[in-house]
Amino acid sequence: MVTDNTIFETNKTSTLLRKFAVPSIISLLVLELYNMVDTVFVGRYIGAEAIGALTVAFPVQRLLIAIGMLIAVGTSTYVARSLGEQDIKGMKRVIYNAFFITTALLTTVSLFIYLFRIPVITFLGASSRIYPLAEDYISIILIGGVFQCLTAVTCYIITALGNPRITLYAGALGALCNIVIDFLLVGIFNFGISGAAIATVISQIIAFLYVVYCFKNVGIGLKLNYSLKKVAGGVNAEIIWGIVTIGFSTFVIEISDAVVAVILNNMLFSKGGDAAIVIIGVITRVSMFMFIAIIGVASAMQPIVAYNYGAENDKKMKEALKVAITVVMLCSTSLWLILMVFSNNIIGVFLKDQVLLPQAVSAFRICISMLPSVSLYYVAIYYYQAIGEARRSFLLSIYRQIIVFIPCAIAMVQWFGIIGAWLAYPVSDIISFITSLYFIRGTLKNKPVKEEKAYGSYVLER
Repeated sequence: MVTDNTIFETNKTSTLLRKFAVPSIISLLVLELYNMVDTVFVGRYIGAEAIGALTVAFPVQRLLIAIGMLIAVGTSTYVARSLGEQDIKGMKRVIYNAFFITTALLTTVSLFIYLFRIPVITFLGASSRIYPLAEDYISIILIGGVFQCLTAVTCYIITALGNPRITLYAGALGALCNIVIDFLLVGIFNFGISGAAIATVISQIIAFLYVVYCFKNVGIGLKLNYSLKKVAGGVNAEIIWGIVTIGFSTFVIEISDAVVAVILNNMLFSKGGDAAIVIIGVITRVSMFMFIAIIGVASAMQPIVAYNYGAENDKKMKEALKVAITVVMLCSTSLWLILMVFSNNIIGVFLKDQVLLPQAVSAFRICISMLPSVSLYYVAIYYYQAIGEARRSFLLSIYRQIIVFIPCAIAMVQWFGIIGAWLAYPVSDIISFITSLYFIRGTLKNKPVKEEKAYGSYVLER
């Protein structure tokens, strides 16, 4: 069966959320693991400067992931809505456009970054010592960007059709291959940071080939035609705009991390040199475990809400929202406790330098001290995406990192030095929590009304 809308009709909301959340979390984990695993191996086999190089490369990887997630989330939301409305023809058109824009956009962006890699890497905060390592790594990982993003888009489509297991299998395959190849190229054959980048690209290609094989049955069932003439002829600016509009909030969430990384890299380097760059790099990698759980549950809620929005089942939508809030708060708090208690051991996996280790642990505990509170913030963003409230979702998505954190970090670094950067995290987390609580309370009281449907967009009225 190509589409399985019975999964939305017959399962309890809590069961549905679990079925979608586990693959979603693993999928996000794999996206992060490519850089995270590389960080572990280069940190242990090459040294702290290699971690600094990966920290500089992080915004580039984040940009590629952000573009892929933009298209994946926008596409999957439309697919879930179309499934709820039984609009198979519209679903096929969205899929064609998603594959086209992913391939075209990722190829263009990767080529642009490669051609202008010298000014780009310098802008990202690389010192003269870190620059050669960063250039080697970035030049290679750009090759895998299009495969990584096509994998994400395809997995999200399959998940929206009611089969989240493919994401689970593809994610596990990619992660396992990356670990094994990293160990061989970096740990055994001493390929250095280039070996870590090669391992990432090979793993991304393997995961992509697996997903293409799995998507074959979906293509046959929907009678998809992948000829260049058919795909190019089906390109529709309105559909692409609709995908981008819905997924843009996710893009902003992902790219905000890159923007913050660029600003922090330059700001911290001026205050603490390469050591500060290494510390923020390790903090970013480890804290991602919590963000993966939070965003994984929130994004798992999205197809459930989107389907019931298409089916005009307001009760199920609100129920999914409440269950997601409960689950995400429990998950994030549990992970927070583990990271706070075992932070020295966990960060020690990435960082062998015994001088930097205690500094990194102290900074890490400050940074994540209020992190569970932002769970509600991400649930709100994904809920508004699912019901088509693109403006509200967008405003929330730029709120925490761009509107609150960046000005707060700049001011606090000026007042308190490097520790001010760490303190800016809990301050922005609390402000974001209070704001999202206000929005969620209003959402639970009101009912979104789908007044009319235009292809590629939904007109909503409060």
